Amino acid sequence: MSTKKIVSLAAAAGMLLIALPALAAVKPATVEQVACVGAAVNARETALDGAVGTLTQSISGAYTARATALQQAYTLTPGGNAIKAAVKAAWTAFNGSIKSANGTWKGSRNATWAQFKTAVKACKAPAVASDAAMSTLDSATQ
Repeated sequence: MSTKKIVSLAAAAGMLLIALPALAAVKPATVEQVACVGAAVNARETALDGAVGTLTQSISGAYTARATALQQAYTLTPGGNAIKAAVKAAWTAFNGSIKSANGTWKGSRNATWAQFKTAVKACKAPAVASDAAMSTLDSATQ
């Protein structure tokens, strides 16, 4: 075995010996800490549910407005650019509404997760008692 391999293995073994006691020292969460985290999770999920409800209402409203605008566009007299302009305006308004709804959702989602992380930190529970690491899954949906 080369000297580099021996030194590397010795360094890895040394780091492992240092890390093991730190990992073993994690205290289990108390009943109060778990209840505190549970309350924070409940508040987070309630807020996210409300934000998703607002998002879906906004998106539904955008589709309804687009349908109405397109219906009106195709009742215009053919010739000229009136129909084309009305159709373009309908789609532009729709895209703006969707972007606004998504922006509001992302802002609400991020604020909710930030509040949750602050609340969980105040619980002083070990990290294994929280699902805060899953916030990336929530953001993957939008």
